[in-house]
Amino acid sequence: MEDSPIKEDLDELQDDELLDSELLDSETDGALYEHHRLVADKGQGLIRIDKFLMDHLINVSRNRIQSAATAGYICVNDKPVKNNYRVKPHDVITIFMDHPRYESEILAEDIPLDIVYEDDELIVVNKPAGLVVHPGHGNYTGTLVNAIAWHLRNNENYNPNDPSVGLVHRIDKDTSGLLLIAKTPDAKTNLCRQFFNKTTKRCYNALVWGTIEENEGTIEGNIARNPRDRMQMTVMSDPEIGKHAVTHYKVLERIGYVTFVECRLETGRTHQIRVHMKHIGHTLFNDERYGGNEVLKGTHFSKYKQFVNHCFEVCPRQALHAKTLGFIHPRTGEEMFFDSPLPADFTALLDKWRNYISNRDLV
Repeated sequence: MEDSPIKEDLDELQDDELLDSELLDSETDGALYEHHRLVADKGQGLIRIDKFLMDHLINVSRNRIQSAATAGYICVNDKPVKNNYRVKPHDVITIFMDHPRYESEILAEDIPLDIVYEDDELIVVNKPAGLVVHPGHGNYTGTLVNAIAWHLRNNENYNPNDPSVGLVHRIDKDTSGLLLIAKTPDAKTNLCRQFFNKTTKRCYNALVWGTIEENEGTIEGNIARNPRDRMQMTVMSDPEIGKHAVTHYKVLERIGYVTFVECRLETGRTHQIRVHMKHIGHTLFNDERYGGNEVLKGTHFSKYKQFVNHCFEVCPRQALHAKTLGFIHPRTGEEMFFDSPLPADFTALLDKWRNYISNRDLV
């Protein structure tokens, strides 16, 4: 039986908000590691290597195989080959990756959790900045998913390695705030559908560089990997490339050379707020990946630069917090709404800017 369109879209949502960003957060040392080794038997007929690998590997798409060949990660008899190479008897096919193999099993780890709400169907967690959400290259342990596995270790119906339960959406490692976890398959299906249908209510607080003149506005622009920097996402000028993304923003406070804003997500793309705000010229404060850890606005005086550097130390991550989360309970139909206060580092950052601007105006 084929997957329904809604199932495909829910899978896309999971790929977009959960897996892709964690891969972007990985770092490599340039080395290549062997992941698969296959030997064609003596009766092997001539066949394209991408077709051969499709027949011999599980859960790997032809696009991924072709991309690996283009990157030089597929070798035959120790030499890189292209997609049109035809496999011959006794060929030794080796697939390399830029990270070592690891066991994908999610293990329970005793990591503290700030649980805002929990019942038999779901958990709402307030995630601190610095905690990776899901295991990925470079972060195989010590994640929120490992912590949830420990918290539910005595729940016989919860398997942390079962994709039909667990995280419903994600936020980046250095973003703080609210996350939703489903404890049952029915709850996850229901909640994922709410995210797909854009009926959830999610607002973020962010501090961005520059003065936003309009009190509110909407940013629309397809988001895809940046072809010039694969560690970044970007807004694409070609409407046929990337995934549709919409962010609504409202100014909460203008504080000199920075602006405190509320961002409401209509879609949930990888790094969406970070990319959209940079796109309109207001990069998130101290967002290292997108250049926000430089002095982008203000004066050239050394004292000002010292002040900004101290601000970076006070809040050593992008100034982004997932503040509110609203949804319909998957079993009771009750409207649920949660609000997370700004964490201490974010609050200290705002106070520091307010004090700086206030004292400057008095001079």
